[in-house]
Amino acid sequence: MENKNVKQLLVWGLSFLFIVMVFQNLKAPPIEKEIPYSEFKAKVRSGEVTQVRVRPDLIRGEYKDPGGQARKFKTLPMPDLKLVEDLELSKVPLFQGDPDRSWVTSLLVNLGWIGLFFLLWWILVVRQVQVGGKQAMSFGRSRAKMVDDKKTKKTTFADVAGCDESKEELQEVVEFLKSPERFQKLGGKMPRGVLLFGAPGTGKTLLARAVAGEAGVPFFMASASEFVEMFVGVGASRVRDLFDQAKKAAPAVIFVDELDAVGRHRFAGIGGGHDEREQTLNQLLIELDGFEQNQGIILIAATNRPDVIDPALLRPGRFDRQIFIPLPHLKGREDILRVHARIVKMGPDGDLALIARRTAGFSGADLANVINESALLAARRNKEAVGLPDLEESIERIMAGPQKRSNLMSDAEKKVVAYHECGHALVAKLLPHTDPVHKVSIVSRGHALGYTLQLPKEDKYLTTRTELANRLAVLLGGRSAEDMVFAEVTSGSSDDLAKATSFATKMVVELGMSERIGPISLKKPDQEVFLGRDISQKGGYSERTAEIIDEEVKRIVDEAAAKARELLHKNAKILEELAAKLFEREVLSGEDIDAIVQGAVA
Repeated sequence: MENKNVKQLLVWGLSFLFIVMVFQNLKAPPIEKEIPYSEFKAKVRSGEVTQVRVRPDLIRGEYKDPGGQARKFKTLPMPDLKLVEDLELSKVPLFQGDPDRSWVTSLLVNLGWIGLFFLLWWILVVRQVQVGGKQAMSFGRSRAKMVDDKKTKKTTFADVAGCDESKEELQEVVEFLKSPERFQKLGGKMPRGVLLFGAPGTGKTLLARAVAGEAGVPFFMASASEFVEMFVGVGASRVRDLFDQAKKAAPAVIFVDELDAVGRHRFAGIGGGHDEREQTLNQLLIELDGFEQNQGIILIAATNRPDVIDPALLRPGRFDRQIFIPLPHLKGREDILRVHARIVKMGPDGDLALIARRTAGFSGADLANVINESALLAARRNKEAVGLPDLEESIERIMAGPQKRSNLMSDAEKKVVAYHECGHALVAKLLPHTDPVHKVSIVSRGHALGYTLQLPKEDKYLTTRTELANRLAVLLGGRSAEDMVFAEVTSGSSDDLAKATSFATKMVVELGMSERIGPISLKKPDQEVFLGRDISQKGGYSERTAEIIDEEVKRIVDEAAAKARELLHKNAKILEELAAKLFEREVLSGEDIDAIVQGAVA
């Protein structure tokens, strides 16, 4: 960037100098009268000449006419050795010599101006055309970056936590790269490709870098979207160039992120399959397992949508290994937190095991953000180390957003929000098989005026129909509390209603939890978003079935709302006490809620 600025400054400086010199030379020369040499000598003797400039080929000067006005003159010199003596005898005030301006000198001066013009033309025009031509020719070059471990910190499996099974699968790939002869002597072949798939933030890119770091081989990193351009054939050319670079550095690892950008199902659009993206995919298929064998190159790709990847990519011989990267379990979350806490000064109360229990469902990226946010909060509070309050606050910031104490509500609205949130909390407290309430607040966070924070005690992989029904009742507890206390409902329940409807629909359509529908799944399979395939798809069920689904969804939601209303009516005094305390304090912890509920029951 600095070189570019220096070049621009140089160009503008030369241009300015050129213009100034041109203007100076374009100045109108003074009118000079050409006189014979004899007349010049006569004027010298008579004392009329006041200035003389002598050149071997020309004499110029000034003289005064009879009226006393100065006039310019010029004359061609004659061989006259006594000219200087005559000038001295006539007491000419100023006479001097000029440099020799022969035809050679004039030619050199003119050539200099021409050269300066061509120099500026070359800098301003030709260089720009050359750069543009190079850029045009570089369209077909791969934009993959080769990661140099000498300049960057080497990533190993020690930097990856929370996915031990996935690391074991990839460890075999590392062994292939380190000592391929060990497997080849038994007839084994190195896997061509490894597809990492899972939710965003689970560590797919980090695992790929760890493979290259463990094996100590060159690592080429590219995004699938970089292959596709508006020009036909560019993507396929870039794929070829990427594999050519990897062949020269083999054994090597190529990592392509977001593979679904070029690896989606072919022949999905109305216009047929001859488009740039599909040409790129075809070239990738050839490079993975085509006529020419690529020895010593392993392609690792990552995607969040394995269901849309073309089947030709997933067959053996191309992506031989398909490794699922799950969300971390309890022990994995604790390990991830400890990895990211290495560079953070933790206080004695920074209990990472407790934080791991309170972050069920968090991805590795979320957990890294928890540690980073807690460090920023501690620094903002001028603390010496990160403590448990900072970690808990960072969890709430990630789940619900930052606090907005500037959102000042009226007492009437504040009271409605207090009853709404206490309705959620009380129903969650009274119903079994629901996540414990960790905190209730009427301090705004994100888009919410208040929130009820429930944190599970342990990881769960199965959910019963009763648990889902109770979860629906908790979601509708806030709206039920508003209706019971104020005989009116507000717009604050919109998000609760959307979530409740989504849960109920999933129970009916996907999970077979409706007696009228029965144990069948009516969910449409995930398909391409292209227009051609969407047109060819038929609905998964009839209009009559759709009506039954709507009726069942409404029934499930109504039953959950009735359950929440019944619980709140039976415990109206507890609800009132909770709302009063929340209105007063603005925040209630899980222990505060337990004390109020248990005191009322006793």
